[in-house]
Amino acid sequence: MENAAIRALIRDKLQNGRLPLNGIPRFWVGPSNGEECDACGRLIVSPLVVEGVAATDGTKTALQMHVECFALWDEERREAQS
Repeated sequence: MENAAIRALIRDKLQNGRLPLNGIPRFWVGPSNGEECDACGRLIVSPLVVEGVAATDGTKTALQMHVECFALWDEERREAQS
């Protein structure tokens, strides 16, 4: 999937609340076990996964993404806040 398509998915998920607009204050990178990426929806078959916990509206949401999708999400959420 190309970056433009992933960005469009991320923007849609940011708008409908399926991805947080707030940053993730702590996140970690570790080995992937075939998790589903919360940004693009594909399986994470690359060696690494980014995981973190976002706090929004008093609830905590665990997230896991491809390293590349995490970077795109961070750019898109910052853009949406400006």
